[in-house]
Amino acid sequence: MLLNRDKFVWIGRRIPKWERDGKDSNRLWQMPQGGIDEGEEPEDAAYRELHEETGIRTATMLGQTSGWLTYDLPPEAVGSALKGRFRGQKQKWFAMQFEGSDHEIDIAPDIGEKPEFDAWRWEPAEGLPDLVIAFKRDVYKQVIDAFRHLI
Repeated sequence: MLLNRDKFVWIGRRIPKWERDGKDSNRLWQMPQGGIDEGEEPEDAAYRELHEETGIRTATMLGQTSGWLTYDLPPEAVGSALKGRFRGQKQKWFAMQFEGSDHEIDIAPDIGEKPEFDAWRWEPAEGLPDLVIAFKRDVYKQVIDAFRHLI
């Protein structure tokens, strides 16, 4: 969860990786997230993923969830989402303070990389669950609760 000076949260609109039936087509927003490389610490992965997906380097760690949060993919996404190898995710969430200006944000990937997002914006945290795909909604509510003291 990346917070700006106004305590709004950075979200990007995901480019779908599998076909959708349309019911959640307007709920493609999410916070930056990603995998942990072998031998990498979760906090280091959080900074790396933040930079890879947003271009942001000027962020300060504020906190982390006390445990891991999980979600399962819906049946229609199993086998195609998450590189087809997983049925869901177990995530460690971090809160960070964005110290830069919006000019630093760049969602265009490096050459040879696929883009994660096609748009981005700052959003009040309380609105996030209504903007994310249904199967991630409970995790987002838990993240907001965990970092409520920061927002």
